[in-house]
Amino acid sequence: MVGAGAVERVNALGACWGRELGFGGGQVWTALGVWPLLAMLAAGANGPARAELERALGVPAEQAPAVARELLAQVRAVPGCAAALGLWTADGVAVEPGWVAELGAPLWGRLSGDPLKDRAVLDRWAREWTGGLVPRMPVDPAGALLVLASAVAVRTRWLRPFQEGRFQVLEGPWAGRDFAQLSVSGPELFERIAVAESSAGRVTEVRVAGTGEVDVHLVLGEPGAAPGAVVAAGFELVAGAARRTPVAGLPDGVQGPGLQLSTVDSPVPQHLGALNTAAFRVRAEHDLLAAARLFGLGTAAQDGDHFRGISRSTPLKVARAQQAATAEFSAQGFEAGAVTAVVMAPGSAMFAPLQQCRIRVAAARFDRPFAFLALHRPTGLVLMAGWVAEPARA
Repeated sequence: MVGAGAVERVNALGACWGRELGFGGGQVWTALGVWPLLAMLAAGANGPARAELERALGVPAEQAPAVARELLAQVRAVPGCAAALGLWTADGVAVEPGWVAELGAPLWGRLSGDPLKDRAVLDRWAREWTGGLVPRMPVDPAGALLVLASAVAVRTRWLRPFQEGRFQVLEGPWAGRDFAQLSVSGPELFERIAVAESSAGRVTEVRVAGTGEVDVHLVLGEPGAAPGAVVAAGFELVAGAARRTPVAGLPDGVQGPGLQLSTVDSPVPQHLGALNTAAFRVRAEHDLLAAARLFGLGTAAQDGDHFRGISRSTPLKVARAQQAATAEFSAQGFEAGAVTAVVMAPGSAMFAPLQQCRIRVAAARFDRPFAFLALHRPTGLVLMAGWVAEPARA
């Protein structure tokens, strides 16, 4: 299993990236798709470009490829998930064999120089490795000497599927609109609802459990909380940096954003959790060079011979670096995919009750914009993160 240090570094990069994104609409991103590419670039970089990439990664360049291979292998071992690296080079670009070996036997293809043909090849790879979730490679191959790409796909089915319905709220950003409401309740959900004090203030967290090793955490902030702050709170919860209080330790009343606790009579002696939320589908594209300092690509994107460890005969620079990502949360499960690419160019059953019992009920209602994080349960690795600005229409 991948080490805790690697998980912390990838999650930290994802959290920092989230703080720099714009939230005019929905967002979805994955640092897991970026970190391995930066690791491979660092292994072949020299001079200031290498030092900047090392700072972004948090590990020495010579160690980064092994960590990247472990991360991708960990994802591939998760039921319902996929992860891959792909490499394509133009004719005449002599790539160092030692650097290719560090990639861990990815697909290695050739670029023909015909943008339409190369686009078709790259798009086919993106579709195959994401199961159609991302149909196109996010970069234009025109003029590329080398394309290095990663693909990540996450799919899980819910342990307890949601009931589907239509709903309309009277106030807030979604007021007056019919949207696809998802509802689920059960004793096990009571244990998965918590309130936390975070840098964004008080937030309510609900963990929706998948059948495999992937859960999706929904995080709702106070009405005035900024989207980036609520997403950051989600990462703080994953890292243990925010104090989480399970609902079992809270009194009745409104104890968190969208959360109501009460004590009622029930024939079943089990506490009950209930979640009402919105189905959603989010898509986004990101230009990594717009945050070049964060990703350690400042020098690497400038003219110069920055990657002699990749090719000694052809000077290379990073010309384009982009990610396309998508995520969908439905009654049956969650699926998300992302393709990240760097172009280098020159330069339940009930039982009969015996008596009435007093139980606690925790009812969480996410009927305004909220954050989500898809996690690998055993390691805490954030596979995908995002912001739901708009609900799916009913």
